[in-house]
Amino acid sequence: MASLATLYARLESLDAAIASGVLTVRHGETSTTFHSMSDLLKARAHVQAQIDALEPGSVSRPRRTVATFGNGC
Repeated sequence: MASLATLYARLESLDAAIASGVLTVRHGETSTTFHSMSDLLKARAHVQAQIDALEPGSVSRPRRTVATFGNGC
């Protein structure tokens, strides 16, 4: 498995590609072109899972939002 520094650099590259809507990611001298944004998002999730495995305190958890409604009184 890659080092945390390498994984964070990959995650940053993937995030930049996602934000700009491009499918080619460059990391160092290597570039990877993904077939779709879905594949790019899957790669990002994979890298995040590797980071989470190395840093148990960084496990990202889904957020929950709860809406409450009243009767206007």
